[in-house]
Amino acid sequence: MDGNRPSDVLSPECPSRQVLRHLTSTWGVLVLIVLLKGEHRFSALKRRVGGVSERMLAQTLQQLEGDGMVLRVAHPVVPPHVVYSLTDLGQGAALRVQALVGWLESALDDRAIASGDGKIGRIF
Repeated sequence: MDGNRPSDVLSPECPSRQVLRHLTSTWGVLVLIVLLKGEHRFSALKRRVGGVSERMLAQTLQQLEGDGMVLRVAHPVVPPHVVYSLTDLGQGAALRVQALVGWLESALDDRAIASGDGKIGRIF
């Protein structure tokens, strides 16, 4: 990417696509939302993000850390004490993802009410 040209997410070569993929993955979205409430240890994150395997959570945290969204701090104690939190960049991304999730949940609720049968099915 040229320093004078803005990124173009629609271009296959745009590096922002990888970050976008991480931010908008199911587990990425959920981790960001949980971390909006403050720092968490790995085990606490796993409990809060229902259904995620340890492997997927570890991979998601590594990706988000690599993208500059999550900060991992390992305290030098025994047993190891590692906490995860959002960076400033991650905070901004998490707020936007949370707004998208809020909109989606509202749209699903409206759809279920409109259909009258309590089933969601297709959103629109």
